[in-house]
Amino acid sequence: MSATAEKRTALVTGASSGLGQAVATDLATQGMRVGLVARDRARGERALEEIRAASGNDDLHLFVADLADQAAIRALAQDVLDRFARLHLLVNNAGTAFPERRLTADGVERALAVNHLAPFLLTHLLLDRLKASAPARIVNVGTRIDTAMDFDDLDWKRRPYRMMQAYGQSKLGNLHFTFELARRLQGSGVTVNCVFPGVFNSNLGGTDGAQNLFFKLVARLLGWAIPSAARAARRVLHVATAPELADVSGQYFGDRKTIPAPAQAQDPQANRRLWRISEEMTGLARPEGAGEGSPSGHSTVGAAAPAGSA
Repeated sequence: MSATAEKRTALVTGASSGLGQAVATDLATQGMRVGLVARDRARGERALEEIRAASGNDDLHLFVADLADQAAIRALAQDVLDRFARLHLLVNNAGTAFPERRLTADGVERALAVNHLAPFLLTHLLLDRLKASAPARIVNVGTRIDTAMDFDDLDWKRRPYRMMQAYGQSKLGNLHFTFELARRLQGSGVTVNCVFPGVFNSNLGGTDGAQNLFFKLVARLLGWAIPSAARAARRVLHVATAPELADVSGQYFGDRKTIPAPAQAQDPQANRRLWRISEEMTGLARPEGAGEGSPSGHSTVGAAAPAGSA
């Protein structure tokens, strides 16, 4: 198969339901090879069958990993590299919220771990493959809460824990990450953008999550028609696939147009500060004296395409 006719490959996290499944379904319908990342195997397999039935595409691949666990993320990345010789699109969609402060096995507040550190680490581990497959895109799914991260208390050790504040601040990390990564990827053939999919009917925090129940109650009282995940997915798909955005990077999108980011995320120094903290928290910190030739100052795993992979 010629390079121009190469089948394109995408990886979507949080793809076992909701927005992630809707995005994966559309990509599969377009004829792409699609990898689905799910935390629960049974739910992932069910989503796989539903996407196959809806799209008629059999080139679907399930990856199971708990994105709150950094060891699981590293194993996931290696599995992706072993199975996909090329990777043209990474959609960091998975997100969650918790009603109380909980720590992961790595000792990190769980919302921060899943919403920010997981895409930070996974993207770094797959970046060489994305560069080798260029043109390629990274799409980070964010939110639109005007807040600021407390860099001195990211784990909520000193402050009273508030679910939606913790969620909003951890998701703000997606914007800091997007803007700094875009700067570091200039000229690489890989673009990175962040998109706010809008308020939609989701399972944030689980099927019985507090935010999900809150929105359903308000919608019932006011008669609102909350958009479906499939409708919200259109915003993500536009950033992921629109031809006119092939060379656009470092932007924050709403409904097919750029939107302003919270003030803190527009500060390059704040972007770099969170980057350094995130490197430390994920074990990606640059060796002393290393430069910025790659986003983390060192090569990531699996730069070469493995023989016999898809």
